[in-house]
Amino acid sequence: MTQEDKILSMIGLATRAGQLVSGEFSVENKVKSGLGKLVIVAEDASENTKKSYTDMCSFYQTPIRIFGTKEKLGQWSGKAYRASICILDEGFAKSVIKRIDAAVK
Repeated sequence: MTQEDKILSMIGLATRAGQLVSGEFSVENKVKSGLGKLVIVAEDASENTKKSYTDMCSFYQTPIRIFGTKEKLGQWSGKAYRASICILDEGFAKSVIKRIDAAVK
């Protein structure tokens, strides 16, 4: 199992546990309310989308990572294509951040 598969599997677990929201409105709502613990934006999202989420997460001090494709984020979150998802659980968020950061190095 590759590192990417492990990360996607964690996203799937967070989805099944009810600790993940997806879609622009839901993600933005959770970040602004302080409930979002990690925002993940797809690598193939537009530059404008990436900048928008990066700025918002910076302002609200929410961790953000660029990872995966819209297709894979959607597949593992149980939806169609998704440019962004937000993990609501601190434990899932820390685990995913650790794995993404390790995969990048």
